[in-house]
Parts: sequence; structure tokens; C-alpha cells
Amino acid sequence: MAVYGGIQAHELERWLNALTNAAYDRRCPLVKVHGGNARARTARQDLLHLANDYRCGESSREESAAALGRWCESYLSEAEWYVLVGARQAPTQPQNEEERSLTVLKQHRVG
Repeated sequence: MAVYGGIQAHELERWLNALTNAAYDRRCPLVKVHGGNARARTARQDLLHLANDYRCGESSREESAAALGRWCESYLSEAEWYVLVGARQAPTQPQNEEERSLTVLKQHRVG
């Protein structure tokens, strides 16, 4: 089971920008999002809806941070989460497709 959380309300805009950029980067594993193209489209739509609600003032910063944490739990693998928060470096010499994807994801990290 992956350990997610820790998205602080004051960092919400950085997280939204990083995740949105990663979700549309074709080299990134977030484009595939563990389940195929339909799930990836749903993940991107959910993320954009969450960002829109926050930016239009329909949900508070704290509510949006909690919702984004739930989004991460639903759509990110543990390895992707740790790369984004900067807690784990992607491999220096990628050996397989997953490691190459994590190397690309590192460019979008928040931490």
C-alpha cells in the first residue's frame, strides 16, 4: 500500500501545475495511469475539474488540497508519488520502461 498525503494547502498551486504538466507529458507514466487510455482520460478530467473548482473559488484551498491527495491515491503509483515529492531519485541508468518513465516524471516533481 502506498503512503500518500502531505499536500499542504500553501503548496496547492505548485502541485496542480506539476501534476497537470505531468498528466499531459506523453513521455510520462501519468499519461498511461495504470489502466489504459480511458482511465488516463478520467484522471486528467478529474484533475482539471479539481483545479477549476479551486481556481474559480468553488472549493477552499484546504478542501482542494485534501481532494488532490485523494486524487494522488487513486491515480499514482507509490514510485510516482515519491518521485514527485522528491523523496526518491529516479534511477540514473534506466533499465526498463517503468524506470525510464520515472526519470521523465522527475522533471515534474514538486519537492
